[in-house]
Amino acid sequence: DIPATRLILDQMNTAVRAQLPPDNSIVSEDRLVPGPDDAPAVPIRIYQPAERPSVLPALLWIHGGGYVLGNVDGDDLLIRSLVRSVNCVIVAVDYRLAPEHPFPAPLEDCYAALKWLAANTAELGVNPERIAIGGASAGGGLTAGLALLTRDRGAIKLVFQLPIYPMVDDTNLAQPSAELPDTLLWTRASNVIGWRSYLGQEPGGADVSPYAAPLRAEDLRGLPPTCIQVGTLDLFLAEDIAYAQRLIAADVPTELHVYPGAFHGFDVFAPTAAVSQQFIADRDAALRRALHG
Repeated sequence: DIPATRLILDQMNTAVRAQLPPDNSIVSEDRLVPGPDDAPAVPIRIYQPAERPSVLPALLWIHGGGYVLGNVDGDDLLIRSLVRSVNCVIVAVDYRLAPEHPFPAPLEDCYAALKWLAANTAELGVNPERIAIGGASAGGGLTAGLALLTRDRGAIKLVFQLPIYPMVDDTNLAQPSAELPDTLLWTRASNVIGWRSYLGQEPGGADVSPYAAPLRAEDLRGLPPTCIQVGTLDLFLAEDIAYAQRLIAADVPTELHVYPGAFHGFDVFAPTAAVSQQFIADRDAALRRALHG
Protein backbone atom coordinates (compact mmCIF):
# COMPACT_ATOMS: atom_id res chain seq x y z
CA ASP A 1 0.00 0.00 0.00
CA ILE A 2 2.16 2.82 -1.31
CA PRO A 3 -0.04 5.77 -0.20
CA ALA A 4 -0.37 4.39 3.33
CA THR A 5 3.37 3.75 3.57
CA ARG A 6 4.10 7.31 2.43
CA LEU A 7 1.81 8.64 5.15
CA ILE A 8 3.45 6.49 7.84
CA LEU A 9 6.93 7.64 6.81
CA ASP A 10 5.86 11.29 6.83
CA GLN A 11 4.43 10.89 10.33
CA MET A 12 7.60 9.19 11.56
CA ASN A 13 9.82 11.90 10.13
CA THR A 14 7.67 14.66 11.61
CA ALA A 15 7.78 13.01 15.04
CA VAL A 16 11.57 12.63 14.93
CA ARG A 17 12.18 16.23 13.88
CA ALA A 18 9.82 17.53 16.57
CA GLN A 19 12.06 16.04 19.26
CA LEU A 20 15.23 17.72 18.05
CA PRO A 21 16.48 21.20 18.95
CA PRO A 22 16.75 23.82 16.21
CA ASP A 23 19.92 23.65 14.12
CA ASN A 24 21.10 27.20 13.59
CA SER A 25 24.43 26.14 12.07
CA ILE A 26 22.73 25.20 8.77
CA VAL A 27 20.30 27.39 6.85
CA SER A 28 17.85 26.02 4.30
CA GLU A 29 15.52 27.49 1.69
CA ASP A 30 12.77 25.89 -0.37
CA ARG A 31 12.38 26.87 -4.01
CA LEU A 32 10.70 25.81 -7.22
CA VAL A 33 12.93 25.55 -10.28
CA PRO A 34 11.97 25.05 -13.93
CA GLY A 35 11.02 21.46 -14.63
CA PRO A 36 11.51 19.35 -17.73
CA ASP A 37 9.70 20.36 -20.92
CA ASP A 38 5.91 20.30 -20.49
CA ALA A 39 6.29 19.25 -16.84
CA PRO A 40 5.68 21.02 -13.51
CA ALA A 41 8.31 23.01 -11.66
CA VAL A 42 10.59 20.92 -9.46
CA PRO A 43 10.73 21.55 -5.70
CA ILE A 44 14.23 21.78 -4.26
CA ARG A 45 15.70 22.63 -0.88
CA ILE A 46 19.02 24.47 -0.67
CA TYR A 47 21.20 23.83 2.39
CA GLN A 48 24.35 25.72 3.31
CA PRO A 49 26.40 26.56 6.41
CA ALA A 50 25.22 29.65 8.25
CA GLU A 51 28.83 30.82 8.31
CA ARG A 52 30.66 30.01 5.11
CA PRO A 53 33.32 31.23 2.70
CA SER A 54 32.20 33.04 -0.42
CA VAL A 55 32.61 29.94 -2.59
CA LEU A 56 31.89 26.30 -1.75
CA PRO A 57 31.54 23.06 -3.70
CA ALA A 58 28.06 21.63 -4.17
CA LEU A 59 26.27 18.29 -4.02
CA LEU A 60 22.93 17.50 -5.64
CA TRP A 61 21.26 15.04 -3.25
CA ILE A 62 18.60 12.56 -4.42
CA HIS A 63 16.52 10.83 -1.73
CA GLY A 64 15.73 7.12 -1.76
CA GLY A 65 12.51 5.16 -1.36
CA GLY A 66 12.36 2.47 -4.03
CA TYR A 67 11.31 5.06 -6.64
CA VAL A 68 7.87 5.17 -4.95
CA LEU A 69 8.49 6.63 -1.47
CA GLY A 70 10.36 9.46 0.22
CA ASN A 71 10.83 13.20 0.00
CA VAL A 72 13.29 15.90 0.97
CA ASP A 73 11.95 16.09 4.53
CA GLY A 74 12.86 12.46 5.12
CA ASP A 75 16.53 13.16 4.44
CA ASP A 76 16.68 16.53 6.23
CA LEU A 77 18.80 15.35 9.18
CA LEU A 78 21.17 13.40 6.91
CA ILE A 79 21.65 16.37 4.61
CA ARG A 80 22.36 18.73 7.49
CA SER A 81 24.96 16.28 8.77
CA LEU A 82 26.60 16.16 5.34
CA VAL A 83 26.68 19.96 5.04
CA ARG A 84 28.34 20.17 8.45
CA SER A 85 30.85 17.37 7.83
CA VAL A 86 31.78 18.12 4.24
CA ASN A 87 31.39 21.93 4.26
CA CYS A 88 29.43 22.30 1.05
CA VAL A 89 26.18 23.53 -0.42
CA ILE A 90 23.60 20.78 -0.93
CA VAL A 91 20.62 21.06 -3.25
CA ALA A 92 18.09 18.33 -2.48
CA VAL A 93 15.57 17.51 -5.19
CA ASP A 94 11.96 16.49 -4.48
CA TYR A 95 11.42 14.56 -7.71
CA ARG A 96 8.07 13.14 -8.78
CA LEU A 97 7.41 9.59 -7.59
CA ALA A 98 6.27 6.44 -9.35
CA PRO A 99 3.85 4.83 -10.03
CA GLU A 100 2.02 8.11 -10.62
CA HIS A 101 5.06 9.41 -12.51
CA PRO A 102 7.12 6.54 -13.99
CA PHE A 103 10.47 6.80 -15.76
CA PRO A 104 11.70 9.12 -17.16
CA ALA A 105 9.85 11.72 -15.02
CA PRO A 106 11.83 11.21 -11.76
CA LEU A 107 15.17 11.23 -13.59
CA GLU A 108 14.26 14.26 -15.69
CA ASP A 109 13.29 16.13 -12.52
CA CYS A 110 16.74 15.37 -11.11
CA TYR A 111 18.39 16.58 -14.31
CA ALA A 112 16.30 19.79 -14.20
CA ALA A 113 17.48 20.44 -10.64
CA LEU A 114 21.10 19.75 -11.62
CA LYS A 115 20.80 22.04 -14.64
CA TRP A 116 19.43 24.80 -12.41
CA LEU A 117 22.26 24.31 -9.91
CA ALA A 118 24.90 24.48 -12.65
CA ALA A 119 23.33 27.62 -14.12
CA ASN A 120 23.09 29.45 -10.79
CA THR A 121 26.47 28.84 -9.22
CA ALA A 122 27.23 32.54 -8.93
CA GLU A 123 24.06 33.23 -6.93
CA LEU A 124 24.65 30.18 -4.73
CA GLY A 125 28.34 30.86 -4.17
CA VAL A 126 29.24 27.50 -5.71
CA ASN A 127 32.40 26.54 -7.57
CA PRO A 128 31.11 25.41 -10.99
CA GLU A 129 34.05 23.01 -11.29
CA ARG A 130 33.10 21.22 -8.05
CA ILE A 131 29.59 19.84 -8.47
CA ALA A 132 28.82 16.27 -7.44
CA ILE A 133 25.69 14.13 -7.29
CA GLY A 134 24.69 11.51 -4.74
CA GLY A 135 21.87 9.56 -3.15
CA ALA A 136 20.98 6.30 -1.44
CA SER A 137 19.01 3.26 -2.62
CA ALA A 138 16.66 4.44 -5.37
CA GLY A 139 18.42 7.80 -4.95
CA GLY A 140 21.64 5.93 -5.71
CA GLY A 141 20.04 4.43 -8.80
CA LEU A 142 18.90 7.87 -9.91
CA THR A 143 22.41 9.15 -9.21
CA ALA A 144 23.89 6.51 -11.51
CA GLY A 145 21.26 7.18 -14.17
CA LEU A 146 21.79 10.93 -13.88
CA ALA A 147 25.55 10.52 -14.30
CA LEU A 148 24.95 8.65 -17.57
CA LEU A 149 22.37 11.18 -18.76
CA THR A 150 24.59 14.14 -17.87
CA ARG A 151 27.59 12.60 -19.64
CA ASP A 152 25.57 11.96 -22.79
CA ARG A 153 23.91 15.38 -22.93
CA GLY A 154 27.30 17.01 -22.47
CA ALA A 155 26.19 20.31 -20.92
CA ILE A 156 27.36 19.80 -17.33
CA LYS A 157 30.61 18.36 -16.03
CA LEU A 158 30.38 16.44 -12.77
CA VAL A 159 33.34 16.05 -10.45
CA PHE A 160 32.01 12.99 -8.56
CA GLN A 161 29.09 10.62 -8.02
CA LEU A 162 28.13 8.91 -4.76
CA PRO A 163 25.59 6.12 -5.38
CA ILE A 164 25.00 4.56 -1.93
CA TYR A 165 23.71 0.96 -2.05
CA PRO A 166 22.20 1.91 -5.41
CA MET A 167 19.22 0.20 -7.06
CA VAL A 168 20.61 -0.29 -10.56
CA ASP A 169 19.46 -3.71 -11.86
CA ASP A 170 15.83 -4.32 -12.82
CA THR A 171 16.62 -7.98 -13.56
CA ASN A 172 17.30 -8.70 -9.86
CA LEU A 173 13.93 -10.45 -9.57
CA ALA A 174 14.70 -13.74 -7.79
CA GLN A 175 12.18 -14.35 -5.04
CA PRO A 176 13.02 -15.78 -1.59
CA SER A 177 13.51 -19.51 -1.15
CA ALA A 178 15.29 -21.87 1.23
CA GLU A 179 18.48 -21.33 -0.78
CA LEU A 180 17.86 -17.61 -1.26
CA PRO A 181 16.57 -16.02 1.96
CA ASP A 182 14.93 -12.63 1.89
CA THR A 183 16.80 -9.49 2.84
CA LEU A 184 16.07 -7.08 5.66
CA LEU A 185 14.13 -3.84 5.18
CA TRP A 186 14.01 -3.85 1.36
CA THR A 187 12.63 -7.26 0.46
CA ARG A 188 12.56 -9.07 -2.84
CA ALA A 189 8.82 -8.46 -3.12
CA SER A 190 9.35 -4.74 -2.49
CA ASN A 191 12.02 -4.69 -5.19
CA VAL A 192 9.63 -6.00 -7.83
CA ILE A 193 6.99 -3.44 -6.80
CA GLY A 194 9.54 -0.64 -6.97
CA TRP A 195 10.84 -1.58 -10.40
CA ARG A 196 7.38 -2.26 -11.84
CA SER A 197 6.20 1.14 -10.60
CA TYR A 198 9.25 3.02 -11.87
CA LEU A 199 9.39 1.39 -15.29
CA GLY A 200 5.63 1.40 -15.88
CA GLN A 201 5.98 -2.17 -17.09
CA GLU A 202 7.22 -5.52 -15.89
CA PRO A 203 10.93 -5.36 -15.00
CA GLY A 204 13.48 -7.62 -16.62
CA GLY A 205 12.33 -7.13 -20.20
CA ALA A 206 14.49 -6.42 -23.23
CA ASP A 207 13.59 -2.77 -23.76
CA VAL A 208 14.48 -1.16 -20.40
CA SER A 209 16.53 2.01 -20.73
CA PRO A 210 20.02 2.07 -19.19
CA TYR A 211 19.14 5.50 -17.80
CA ALA A 212 16.51 3.70 -15.70
CA ALA A 213 18.60 0.61 -14.86
CA PRO A 214 22.24 1.72 -15.17
CA LEU A 215 23.70 -1.79 -14.94
CA ARG A 216 22.32 -2.23 -18.47
CA ALA A 217 24.52 0.56 -19.86
CA GLU A 218 26.97 -0.79 -22.43
CA ASP A 219 29.48 2.06 -22.20
CA LEU A 220 30.49 3.52 -18.82
CA ARG A 221 33.51 5.41 -20.09
CA GLY A 222 33.73 9.08 -19.21
CA LEU A 223 31.64 8.90 -16.05
CA PRO A 224 32.84 10.91 -13.04
CA PRO A 225 34.90 9.34 -10.24
CA THR A 226 32.62 7.15 -8.15
CA CYS A 227 32.26 5.79 -4.63
CA ILE A 228 29.81 2.92 -4.04
CA GLN A 229 28.94 1.64 -0.55
CA VAL A 230 26.87 -1.47 0.23
CA GLY A 231 26.45 -4.10 2.97
CA THR A 232 26.80 -7.85 2.68
CA LEU A 233 23.15 -8.43 3.68
CA ASP A 234 21.80 -5.97 1.12
CA LEU A 235 19.64 -7.19 -1.77
CA PHE A 236 21.70 -4.92 -4.02
CA LEU A 237 25.10 -6.38 -3.07
CA ALA A 238 25.73 -8.38 -6.26
CA GLU A 239 24.49 -5.69 -8.65
CA ASP A 240 26.49 -2.97 -6.87
CA ILE A 241 29.70 -5.02 -7.00
CA ALA A 242 29.05 -5.77 -10.67
CA TYR A 243 28.48 -2.08 -11.41
CA ALA A 244 31.68 -1.10 -9.61
CA GLN A 245 33.63 -3.74 -11.54
CA ARG A 246 32.28 -2.43 -14.84
CA LEU A 247 33.17 1.14 -13.88
CA ILE A 248 36.71 0.04 -13.07
CA ALA A 249 36.95 -1.80 -16.40
CA ALA A 250 35.84 1.43 -18.12
CA ASP A 251 38.73 3.32 -16.46
CA VAL A 252 36.43 5.28 -14.15
CA PRO A 253 38.21 6.00 -10.83
CA THR A 254 36.09 3.92 -8.46
CA GLU A 255 35.95 3.14 -4.76
CA LEU A 256 33.89 0.17 -3.57
CA HIS A 257 33.21 -0.31 0.14
CA VAL A 258 31.45 -3.50 1.31
CA TYR A 259 30.39 -3.62 4.96
CA PRO A 260 30.14 -7.02 6.69
CA GLY A 261 26.83 -7.87 8.33
CA ALA A 262 25.18 -4.67 7.10
CA PHE A 263 21.63 -4.66 5.73
CA HIS A 264 19.95 -2.14 3.44
CA GLY A 265 19.74 1.25 5.17
CA PHE A 266 21.83 0.09 8.12
CA ASP A 267 23.37 3.52 8.60
CA VAL A 268 19.90 5.03 9.13
CA PHE A 269 18.47 2.35 11.42
CA ALA A 270 21.62 1.64 13.45
CA PRO A 271 23.65 4.87 13.19
CA THR A 272 25.72 4.26 16.33
CA ALA A 273 26.87 0.76 15.35
CA ALA A 274 30.58 0.49 14.64
CA VAL A 275 29.96 -0.56 11.02
CA SER A 276 27.66 2.44 10.51
CA GLN A 277 30.24 4.79 11.98
CA GLN A 278 32.80 3.38 9.53
CA PHE A 279 30.35 3.80 6.67
CA ILE A 280 29.70 7.43 7.60
CA ALA A 281 33.42 8.17 7.94
CA ASP A 282 34.13 6.59 4.53
CA ARG A 283 31.24 8.42 2.87
CA ASP A 284 32.15 11.83 4.22
CA ALA A 285 35.85 11.39 3.52
CA ALA A 286 35.15 10.45 -0.09
CA LEU A 287 32.97 13.53 -0.52
CA ARG A 288 35.54 15.81 1.06
CA ARG A 289 38.30 14.49 -1.23
CA ALA A 290 36.15 14.90 -4.31
CA LEU A 291 34.71 18.31 -3.51
CA HIS A 292 37.67 20.00 -1.87
CA GLY A 293 40.54 18.26 -3.64
